[in-house]
Amino acid sequence: MTDDLAGGYDLVVFDLDGVVILIDHAIDGAPEAIGALHERGTAVAYATNNASRRSAEVAALLTGIGVPAQPAEVLTSAGASAAVLGEKLPAGSPVLVVGADALRDEVVDAGLTPVSTLEDKPVAVVQGYGPEVGWRLLAEAVLSVRAGAMWVATNTDKTLPSPRGPLPGNGSLVAVLRTALDREPDLVVGKPEPGLFTTAASQSHAERPLVVGDRLDTDIQGAVTAGMDSLLVLTGVSGPADLLAAGPERRPSFVAADLSGLFRPAADATVPLDADEAGGWRVTRDDDTATLDGEGDPVVALRLLCRATWNGVPVSGLSGSSEQARDLLAEWGL
Repeated sequence: MTDDLAGGYDLVVFDLDGVVILIDHAIDGAPEAIGALHERGTAVAYATNNASRRSAEVAALLTGIGVPAQPAEVLTSAGASAAVLGEKLPAGSPVLVVGADALRDEVVDAGLTPVSTLEDKPVAVVQGYGPEVGWRLLAEAVLSVRAGAMWVATNTDKTLPSPRGPLPGNGSLVAVLRTALDREPDLVVGKPEPGLFTTAASQSHAERPLVVGDRLDTDIQGAVTAGMDSLLVLTGVSGPADLLAAGPERRPSFVAADLSGLFRPAADATVPLDADEAGGWRVTRDDDTATLDGEGDPVVALRLLCRATWNGVPVSGLSGSSEQARDLLAEWGL
């Protein structure tokens, strides 16, 4: 066991989009970080809400960007959703698939029959992200659910990170059905539900897993629900302002700028930082306001400020007294 953050865990479960990859390109430093874990013998798994690829496709993509991966290490919301339907429905049952071919293939592997219209009399609708999903298929899904079909969503991520900025995710498409039907899905399978994480831990026989993600509302909340420690990396969707405002159910154990934080002491990433000053920064609290002064690593300032906002100071009550502090808060949108 090493003295860094990752050394305290026997399994690291990575989210993919915004942590390891952006669409199909590696995030800087991700292949090297995961390669270092492999070299020291730490088990690795990947848990993704993106339902547009199957496990084998994801493993091939990762291998292609320099991250050797096996299909068994990859857990997708598409596979998990199809497995749930396979347990609930008789073999061969018609299921209307709203999503990519990967989701349709998972439905087939679960022993069910994928269909695409109300006339096929689907007994369930499964909805996952697919870049080609359009109005016509969404309309068939609405009609099918209204006719009594069970509605299962692979996940409800509102956005999907990309090099061009956040794009509409499956949650945005789920919102179309939610608006038309005026109700929620019968079941949401992916994160923040803990199933992907607990399955990964079970498969690896891990006693102390660490979840690494970029979204507070899925990755981190799922880890909290599963009773697992988590690391938020600031390379994807959730940013400093989101972390400062996070409720208890969405608070990570650690925060770092990127995956290099795995190889620094855990004390350098623990959040909140239980101190008034550190790393050139100082936070002064006065009732429901807190002032940041000094200069240094932005993540250290963030950890100090989380102590204030997680203990009663509203985000609107934060201010900076040094030029560097004011610039940093402005950069965070505060």
